[in-house]
Amino acid sequence: MSKIFDLMNELCPDGVEFRELGEIADIVRGVTYDKNLEINGDHEHGFKILRANNINLDFTLNFNDLKQIKELPCNSSQKNLMQKDILICVASGSKEHVGKVAYCFEDTDCFAGGFMSIIRAKQVINARFLFFVMSSSTFKVYLEKVLTSSTINNLNNTILKNFKLPVPPMEVQREIVRILDSFTLLTAELTAELTARKKQYEFYRDFLLSFDEDQNEIKWDIIDNIFIMKNGYTPSKANKDFWENGTISWYRMEDIRENGRILSESIQKITPQAVKGGKLIPKNSIIVATTATIGEHALAIADSFLMNQQFTSFTIRELLKDKLDIKFVFYYFFKICEWCKQNTNSSSFPSVDMAKLKKVKFPIPSLQTQQKIVEILDKFDTLVNSITEGLPREIELRRKQYEHYRELLLNFKPKMTA
Repeated sequence: MSKIFDLMNELCPDGVEFRELGEIADIVRGVTYDKNLEINGDHEHGFKILRANNINLDFTLNFNDLKQIKELPCNSSQKNLMQKDILICVASGSKEHVGKVAYCFEDTDCFAGGFMSIIRAKQVINARFLFFVMSSSTFKVYLEKVLTSSTINNLNNTILKNFKLPVPPMEVQREIVRILDSFTLLTAELTAELTARKKQYEFYRDFLLSFDEDQNEIKWDIIDNIFIMKNGYTPSKANKDFWENGTISWYRMEDIRENGRILSESIQKITPQAVKGGKLIPKNSIIVATTATIGEHALAIADSFLMNQQFTSFTIRELLKDKLDIKFVFYYFFKICEWCKQNTNSSSFPSVDMAKLKKVKFPIPSLQTQQKIVEILDKFDTLVNSITEGLPREIELRRKQYEHYRELLLNFKPKMTA
């Protein structure tokens, strides 16, 4: 790390020149086309279009869910994404997408969409260095200053071109790129490891939870006989007494997204007055999304709770509580949730066919078997999902380390002009 500071002291001791983006890079607005040119499905001869959703929030590209059009407008030359290009989202209905960037490592057959632009570095600047600047807080702060309420979701070429950024000597740029790439490479390796472990986890989970109905040591019964099922609801938002100073956990899909599949305290809470008939759902119950985002589930370990109408709760009946390990139930519900995704009522607002769900068979192996399965799957789950022990924690630490050094290394002082 000392090498970069030695270079800075040697080559730019008095600061560096700041130049406008329009001077050091070409900015190419993406392809604008009529909706009737879109093709449904994947076609061999279609032209692939990149949109905001193809830039991940970690500044990487993905090529999922590409739009395709059957022909390109006549002004589409140079609008395909090539090696060393930087793709940027310049317009979106969602504020968080505007200004997102991703670096392209190789030539592609994809074209930037109408709400996207391509930034092509000129020889005066290293394209990868430029990407790091565009993904740093320097660019984010600039956007917050220049975007007004009328342009909040539209980053036009003038705003882009006027962005001033540091342009240190090329040797300094290359050394900064080398350092920051070493961090991103490590994160990429950890992410690849996480992806492989997740696949391994899913394989073993499916294998360990696949039971033969002919196995004598395993009892089967229908879900309706094993669980008490209750639907969630949302207390009236107009009644402040239901929400102010709430003490009872009330789960929504946001809780799973933010806190994972083992839920204790909820993000939002309700008061006892909001509870219909004073009846709460006991701890160690499973909640399953049976409408909207169908098939997501979690184990609720709060003392007692409620959830919104998107969820149905499953509580083990009293007579079977000594026959079922709740963590085994939690893991087996991955299979139940896959069934839910395949068995919905056809309507404008899809929901699980609850009458059929109640009749789905559920296995009850010996407690010893359940506990062995839980022991194995808990280790995998910790490795791939835990933000305190597993790979996600390691990835998050490396990400923070990278961001720290990116901000440190790109914090140049402007060179004073005579």
